[in-house]
Amino acid sequence: MKNMKKYLLLFFLLISGWSFSQADCSTALAVCGNSNITYSPSGIGATNESLGGCLVSGEHNSIWYKITIATGGTLTFDLVPSDPDADYDWAIYGPNASCGSLGTPVRCNAATVLGVGASTGLNMTSTITSAAGGSLTPYCRYLDVLPGQTYYLYIDNWVDVFNPVMAPFSLTWGGTATLASPFTNPAIQTQPFTAPGIPAANPADPREIIICQNPAVFDFSTLSAGILNGNSNFQISYHTSQNNALSGASPILAPQNVSTTATYYYSIHYQDPANPANPLNSCRQVGAFKFKQGNITGNNVTLFSCNNNNAGTAVFNLTTAAVFTGTNATKVYYQSLSDLNGGVNHITDPANFVSAEGTVYVKITSQFGCTATAVITLKFHPVVIVTEATLRSCFIEGSPSTAVFDLSTAPVTAQTGIKTYYPSLADAQNGTNLISGFTNYTASSGVVFIRVTNANGCYAIAKVNLFVIPPVYSAILQDKTICMEDHTMLDAGPGFTAYEWSTGATTQSISNVGVGTYWVKLKTGACTAYQTVKIYAAEQPVISGIDVANNTVTVNVIGGTPPYQYSGDGISWQDSHVFTNVPRGDNQVFVKDAYDCEPVTVTIVVPNLINVITPNGDGVNDIIDYSALGSKQNLIFTIFDRYGNKIFEASKFNGYQWNGTIAGNKAPTGTYWYSVTWNENDKKNTPIKYTGWVLVKNRD
Repeated sequence: MKNMKKYLLLFFLLISGWSFSQADCSTALAVCGNSNITYSPSGIGATNESLGGCLVSGEHNSIWYKITIATGGTLTFDLVPSDPDADYDWAIYGPNASCGSLGTPVRCNAATVLGVGASTGLNMTSTITSAAGGSLTPYCRYLDVLPGQTYYLYIDNWVDVFNPVMAPFSLTWGGTATLASPFTNPAIQTQPFTAPGIPAANPADPREIIICQNPAVFDFSTLSAGILNGNSNFQISYHTSQNNALSGASPILAPQNVSTTATYYYSIHYQDPANPANPLNSCRQVGAFKFKQGNITGNNVTLFSCNNNNAGTAVFNLTTAAVFTGTNATKVYYQSLSDLNGGVNHITDPANFVSAEGTVYVKITSQFGCTATAVITLKFHPVVIVTEATLRSCFIEGSPSTAVFDLSTAPVTAQTGIKTYYPSLADAQNGTNLISGFTNYTASSGVVFIRVTNANGCYAIAKVNLFVIPPVYSAILQDKTICMEDHTMLDAGPGFTAYEWSTGATTQSISNVGVGTYWVKLKTGACTAYQTVKIYAAEQPVISGIDVANNTVTVNVIGGTPPYQYSGDGISWQDSHVFTNVPRGDNQVFVKDAYDCEPVTVTIVVPNLINVITPNGDGVNDIIDYSALGSKQNLIFTIFDRYGNKIFEASKFNGYQWNGTIAGNKAPTGTYWYSVTWNENDKKNTPIKYTGWVLVKNRD
């Protein structure tokens, strides 16, 4: 930053050479620090002063500088004109001389010669202190200086008909001494000064301060705090010329109209609070600046967003609207122009502004405080048009309440777009629980939702009704019961578009089918129902027992399907299960039920009836003998007294005979009851019970 201050001082001293006329000794420019000086003097100032020493011809184009020593030592300088044909003379007065009595210069040189070399000054090798014109000794001996001393340096560009060249010079300080400056003393200038404005496109041009209109009234004092940057005991003034800035003359004291074509200057100088006469107070640092018009223009923009699912509103990202082509601008968004003008009720979340179609107003503020307005017209993208659809699909065999649906075939829109599938409206709105297997979607009757998204990212949601086509079965095709030996017909009935039987038949009905299980595939539209039907064998009746009493036979039947029919010969049938006058010996009994199937047949024996025995040993009617039934299964012959007490039981061990005794004793004469039971040797082992009575006459 020290270098920046140095360059600023050099720059403005250079400019001053072209526009600042000669100052006399009392208005000498202060040399602040060991900074280089570039200048082009013009004119003699207010007075053609008597200079003394080697300068005997008076002033030509001159400038006065006041030098204050900061640290002692040797002091040298090189004064080099930009044109070698320029003729420069100079003189140094002091130390601590006053302009009213400068006296003889302590160093003086007028010795430069045209064509030989125009450089002059003080150096460490010269031994002379004064060189008159034509002496060909351009350098004088250095000065030994002490802290606090002040000197005046007079420089004159000799121009006449023999020396016609006017050219600026550059002056570089040397030696071990340093020159006083508040701008290089960190105890005085604690912070770097900050030039106002921004750099111009050409860095060599003055910096630029942006104004929002031209002409504009500008308060220069608003720049002061930024330039001084917290440095106390420094003062700043503003001027319309560099001459005034260098001397502090004619400062701008009030706000005024400024122009973008003029150059303005600021002048910084130190003001020692303890010593108003401090020579450092005369040091000035000068800078130039210009004003540049920075008004901005807003662009009206139409912003599109999606009216998703025809909600009537869309989410607009207002920050994407290109309302301003510049950079580093702030934008504030309002729903009405009156809010914008009043600076109230701004939109707090412009990146997610939910609105119907309408307008939004934008206040644009550049980094330099210039403002503009723009209008954002909010429009919806063309909506995605969808319609409700219905999909029908055939039931799944084994799970007839469900079906497989290809959701991609639902005719919900004629527009192009990306379709995604969801089980609920909330999922479709939120994009959750996506149905991945949408071409093979298993579901019951219900609804799903399809979200159709177009190229703009807009979407609409369509409802799709799912209908499971239930199986259609034959109402007349029922299970049947037939006799085992019979055949029947199965009829699925009309109304189906196709039939396929397990027998291979493709007709409505099949005939001549016996007992068994059959199936038929019944097609209705695109769906096929699988229906089974069974033909059962009728249950045959079972003769559970036969009771024989004398010549009366009673047949007992279970099972089958009543009513039963009974026959003794398989030809003549009766409803009664009782047969009378049945002859003795072997007989057949036939039974059939309501199905009229092959009758159940059983062979029975009606034994010879014996009602009287006379067990007296005469060989006539001495015993009851049922040994003829010995081949029957489970044959039992039992005698009971009139009170129902069993008094004798015959078996194969006693030959199924009774001789009228009880425990070896003759039974008393009287009437006794007996029963004979057995199982016939048929498939059903039919039980037979034969009962009767016998009169026992014992004679002594």
